[in-house]
Amino acid sequence: MELVLEVQDEDEVTKAALRRLARDPELPEAERSQAEAAVTEDTAEALAYLVDPFDLVSEVPGVELQQASWSSERIDYDPDSPDWDLDEDDGEDDEEEDGIG
Repeated sequence: MELVLEVQDEDEVTKAALRRLARDPELPEAERSQAEAAVTEDTAEALAYLVDPFDLVSEVPGVELQQASWSSERIDYDPDSPDWDLDEDDGEDDEEEDGIG
């Protein structure tokens, strides 16, 4: 599964992450200050703190989340570009399906 997001207001994402951090009663104070610094410096970190992969799929019948990871990069997204064919695999899975990997 891949997800492409357009962040239209980085400040709002950061503020929302800081609000959630402030309300997290289980977060130790030392970790809270590190997390606040991370979400303030990097919008991707703020987004990662706000979006829980388990919450995204927990209500989907027949799906159990086994592992989730984050990666992010700034890109110029053009949905009309042939470079953005969402049905196109990246090649890694093709080898496994063919019995090569």
